[in-house]
Amino acid sequence: MQEFESIIRLSVFFGLLLVLMAAEALWPRKQRRLARGQRWLNNLLLTFGNTLVLRLLVPVTGVAAAAFAASNGIGVFNWLAVPAWLAVVASVLLLDMLIYWQHVAFHKVPVLWRLHRVHHSDTDIDVTTGSRFHTIEIILSMLIKLVAIMVLGVPVVAVILFEVILNGMAMFNHANLRLPHSVDRLLRQVLVTPDFHRVHHSVHRDECNSNYGFNLSLWDRLFNSYVAQPRDGHDDMQIGQKQFRDQRSIGLHWLLIQPWLK
Repeated sequence: MQEFESIIRLSVFFGLLLVLMAAEALWPRKQRRLARGQRWLNNLLLTFGNTLVLRLLVPVTGVAAAAFAASNGIGVFNWLAVPAWLAVVASVLLLDMLIYWQHVAFHKVPVLWRLHRVHHSDTDIDVTTGSRFHTIEIILSMLIKLVAIMVLGVPVVAVILFEVILNGMAMFNHANLRLPHSVDRLLRQVLVTPDFHRVHHSVHRDECNSNYGFNLSLWDRLFNSYVAQPRDGHDDMQIGQKQFRDQRSIGLHWLLIQPWLK
């Protein structure tokens, strides 16, 4: 399975990207502030550029780290020799909680927030927003993940499963997609839905500092960071950051230098 990791991840990414783009066109949740073309181009160029830079600067993948840990008996799950199924389930849950707390840190620590607000400065929210992150944040996130994989001794299968779930859910819960209220209410008991996560992209700082989860809704409920609905309602709420609302803010070069702007 390890040798097919890239094929699996790319297939899921492009498959979900196309499906969700089509779904957004058919069942949009909010009226777009800007035309799709330039936003999508810059968001996706940033995504693909980040992937290239990450492979060049951090050539060790999560799967490679997991394989090394397994072959050398490194990490908690390898020390305890727990059943394979339990190690996989526990790893996915613990990595998901790690992403939650990493997300909190990128909001609470000022220097990290300057990086992370590139993600939040998108004045529309759709499937492409789910992978719009500053290059330095992507590198830091990968380093944190590698350390966690080594410390826990995460199985290779769990790393692949978690990456596929994380990427897929990030695209799904950022989608400009209108789900029936009954479906949203049911799904959000377990998963982060588009309406659940959209609150997190509000211009209101208190709402922006809520609903940090990407996959399981459990963590926001457990750690008291859950806000059910935006105060202005989904149709009328403003998305993004108040200081980055002009047309030039969506340009690729502006996204890259944004952490150093006021």
